[in-house]
Amino acid sequence: MQCPKCAHEMERVVYNDVEVDRCKLCKGLWFDSREHQILKAMDGSEAIDVGDPEVGELFNTEEKVKCPACHVDMIRMVDSEQPHIWYEGCSVCYGVFFDAGEFRDFKFHTLMDFIRAFRVRERK
Repeated sequence: MQCPKCAHEMERVVYNDVEVDRCKLCKGLWFDSREHQILKAMDGSEAIDVGDPEVGELFNTEEKVKCPACHVDMIRMVDSEQPHIWYEGCSVCYGVFFDAGEFRDFKFHTLMDFIRAFRVRERK
């Protein structure tokens, strides 16, 4: 499988019997359908996200990203609980791609995330 962001080869990474693909260069992560939700609930699974978040931010500017499994254009997604996290999702196979550092951020809620959510609710 080729990375949808930088086109380098991806390697298989297994955490508690859940297998994901990680780019050997940019360290982005490809999750098949719902794997990111399953791993989010597992203690220690953030260990699979070994990439530098600053590198991830550079790749986050890509506009057109093709699904590495289906080869269709993916959709830019925003996490509803942490709207600063943008990732790509496939509308065909339901896989998702997180740039380096995004899965760690997705997994954990910081004090700043709670403040942002509170401010959004306050405006409504």
